[in-house]
Amino acid sequence: MAFRTSNDTSTSRPADPQTESCTQPGAPALGAGLKRRHVTMLAISGAIGAGLFLGAGAGIHTAGPGILISYTLAGLLMVLVMRMLAEMAVAQPNSGSFSVYAEKAFGRWAGFTVGWLYWWLLAVVVAAEATGAAAIAHSWLPTIPQWAFVLAFMAALTGVNLFSVGHFGEFEFWFGAIKVTAVVAFLVLGSLAVFGLLPGAQAVGMTNLTDHGGFLPHGVNGVLTGLLAVVFSFGGMELVTIAAAESPDPSQAVAKTTRTVIVRLLIFYIGSVALMVLLLPWSSASAATSPFVSVLQQIGIPASAALMNVIVLTSLLSALNSNLYGASRMAFSLAQRREAPQVLLHVSSSGVPRRAVLASVSFGFIAVILNFLAPDRVLPFLLNTIGAVILVVWIAIALSQLRLRQMARRTPDHILTVRMWGHPWLSWTALAGMVGVLALMCTDNDARTQLLSTGVLTALILLAAAIRAAWAKNQAQP
Repeated sequence: MAFRTSNDTSTSRPADPQTESCTQPGAPALGAGLKRRHVTMLAISGAIGAGLFLGAGAGIHTAGPGILISYTLAGLLMVLVMRMLAEMAVAQPNSGSFSVYAEKAFGRWAGFTVGWLYWWLLAVVVAAEATGAAAIAHSWLPTIPQWAFVLAFMAALTGVNLFSVGHFGEFEFWFGAIKVTAVVAFLVLGSLAVFGLLPGAQAVGMTNLTDHGGFLPHGVNGVLTGLLAVVFSFGGMELVTIAAAESPDPSQAVAKTTRTVIVRLLIFYIGSVALMVLLLPWSSASAATSPFVSVLQQIGIPASAALMNVIVLTSLLSALNSNLYGASRMAFSLAQRREAPQVLLHVSSSGVPRRAVLASVSFGFIAVILNFLAPDRVLPFLLNTIGAVILVVWIAIALSQLRLRQMARRTPDHILTVRMWGHPWLSWTALAGMVGVLALMCTDNDARTQLLSTGVLTALILLAAAIRAAWAKNQAQP
């Protein structure tokens, strides 16, 4: 049976190593210190980051008011991906999440490839976020060198991750609460401004949606280009299925979280962008300026730019914290399945894989040091390699769900308590949508470079998987 239920984050040794997980029997287990509110907030805040607060301007500039269609399409795609992932995660919660499901569906090479791709993505993003957060802090306190802020942020959040998963969850809960509060406040203030209910404000109506070239000033091509600009901003929600494995009731945590969080995120994203295009002419949007700041300044909120810097700094530190957590758990899961060095299996008395945490953050430190030595070359190169990784992961999720459901046609309802809607048609629709995003990337110069770099990285990891498999086969021979 492809699906099973278990609250254990590890799995038993299977009979067929080509199609089943190879977790070592008796391998150390992680703790269960995350509360449901931690998991829920991680799911919400994981997809609310600097990409929304800073990146929405580029999308609006590209597509005009039609960016609402771009965000809706991207949001619906993310809904389908999360539903497929929830189906598998509820049936078998695991700290390796989609890497484990890919292994069960297609073999060890798939789990190895997806797991290491995702680990690389998170490790590089940790370095980028530490650099970005340090740049903001340095602008406030220019007498302190930027590298000192990087060291302080990474050391502090590494300490949080090393202590206990409960402390990680608590820090992330309050980081996320700041972001969510900021978005809710923006939605309330923006809505009051739209209807002319703020002091000195007049109702704006639909003028900014119809003037300045109309709702689709750049036509359908603008919407598609805007889709490419915003689709990756929804990345991060998949971390919830990794975190849920360390909660007391993983299946219930995933089921309830994914049912409620998706709707909230769509309201946050689409609601925020709708207010932006209603309150401001789309032609005034710039990739270099946060539309949040522009709207807040227009409705008379003092020190809007400084306030947004605080929120963006919080978002970057939150992402650093959660991505370090996710990278360490993926490394631990790979070690459980003999796809990573066994030294990473060590778990502290509080249930934290400390060596996996240190291994993941060590790469971040190295990347940051290289970035300071060659700031115009190292980080852009590393970021290019991860440009399309999350899309590869989402495609792997869709393929795994289709394959595992096919392998378990008669799975009882008490195991598959969460099922993909309209299976298999909506699963194939989501897969076609992601392939379409890949095609869009081929039409954009910058995105094409990222796609090529991600392709090279994926090929190298696949080569490593083949070498590892050949070595294991040779070792097994008498």
